[in-house]
Amino acid sequence: MEYIETEIEGVYIIEPRVFNDARGYFMEAWKQAEFEEHVGPVHFIQDNESKSSYGVLRGLHYQKGDCSQAKLVRVIKGRVVDVAVDIRKSSPTFGQHVMVELSEDNKRQFFIPRGFAHGFLVLSDEAIFMYKVDNAYAPQQDAGIRWNDPQLGIEWPIDPKDVLTSEKDLKQPLLKDAELFD
Repeated sequence: MEYIETEIEGVYIIEPRVFNDARGYFMEAWKQAEFEEHVGPVHFIQDNESKSSYGVLRGLHYQKGDCSQAKLVRVIKGRVVDVAVDIRKSSPTFGQHVMVELSEDNKRQFFIPRGFAHGFLVLSDEAIFMYKVDNAYAPQQDAGIRWNDPQLGIEWPIDPKDVLTSEKDLKQPLLKDAELFD
């Protein structure tokens, strides 16, 4: 696998080696020793999966405090743009984001460390999204930032009127009003 560090330290795009032949393909999706060599130790404890249709935007979500989560995300079916926003107030890249396209074709993965808000937007008719986390979900520590906060400057690649999101995500605070990491 190739580990590509992004412009925000600790955030990686991971491109697996894919072996194609007449039967289909084979790839190693995750290898602990190799991951730790490039990214560092992360103890994933759970895999999650969601299915969404075109225009669904999930995010920008995070868990606060000791319940924060690192994530390793990928798309099994379809195509999404995935976004990680640095919400560590002491970080030199605070408020900046990385956006990457993940698809069943490119088989890329995206590693998002703790201290980031995360979201994705579905660009295909449907997408199956899978991710590993290193901490259990704690509803009382659930938090988010509004997906269309102008301060973030995220250029989502579809018309905002076509975005489908939850009522909860429509009511998330702006970055300036959110509970953030130190």
